[in-house]
Amino acid sequence: MMTRLLTGPFRIALLLALVAVIMLGKRYARYALGPDAQPHAGVPKGMITEFNQANSKTFPGFERKWWLYVPVQYDGKKPAALMVFQDGEGYMKRHGRWRVPVVLDNLIARNDLPVMGAVFVNPGICIGKNPDGKPIDSDRSVEYDTLSPAYATFLLEEILPEVQKHIRITDDPNGRGICGCSSGGIAAFTVAWQRPDQFRKVLSFSGSFTNIRGGQVYPSLVRQADKKPIRIFQQSGSNDMVVSEWGSWAEANKAMAAALDEKGYDHQFVFGHDVHCGKEGPSLFPAAMRWLWRDYPR
Repeated sequence: MMTRLLTGPFRIALLLALVAVIMLGKRYARYALGPDAQPHAGVPKGMITEFNQANSKTFPGFERKWWLYVPVQYDGKKPAALMVFQDGEGYMKRHGRWRVPVVLDNLIARNDLPVMGAVFVNPGICIGKNPDGKPIDSDRSVEYDTLSPAYATFLLEEILPEVQKHIRITDDPNGRGICGCSSGGIAAFTVAWQRPDQFRKVLSFSGSFTNIRGGQVYPSLVRQADKKPIRIFQQSGSNDMVVSEWGSWAEANKAMAAALDEKGYDHQFVFGHDVHCGKEGPSLFPAAMRWLWRDYPR
């Protein structure tokens, strides 16, 4: 039986499937983390401190964890630049998928980036626990996917005042960036779109510019509104997510990129073959940061 399956059209189909697997493996091998995401001897490690917000004024009834990275090079003599990351816990781990602190250690030490602090903020979870001790309900979609100033207000009025108790950050909006993936990616854009007086640098990976809470309207809004002084790095891939009631992330990101380009924004769009919030974003992160901060004073 097995011999017959491996002859004729069955054998050809099996060979084609194996070739596809091999080619896909080679394709994704390009998305491996590079040397910028690896610790190196002699590069000092910044300090990461964990904080807990017991309740939120902007999103009442929700608590959260957040973390602050302060580089060794910060001496308090002048304000530091700032990056904010949604879904912060995934970005702040030195041995995680993104390894943001390792990348910052390396790029700041080489003067590829200015001295900057980084804030990693988790979405809110409902105050109260299930019997098994796990959190009840996440406020992630409300906070990230809603096209309103609410999340920017939350950062500016609740998180950054706490950050300022530990590191002096710049008031220059050109010295403030924000990053996220999926719903965190559209949130990053929304913060800069709503408050370009406070944030002007955006990293959006697999951004949810889809019909979750109205995000599909952004290309039209970009075309209709006056151009804003923001810089955007955007990534998606041909194998990004498709959800019938929300749409295609790949097509939504292409539409967003076209609108930004037509309007003349300082914008870069990388469209590869990756899945939703897969390996390409972390592999691109160091280069994206260099591009985003390329002309900011050191």
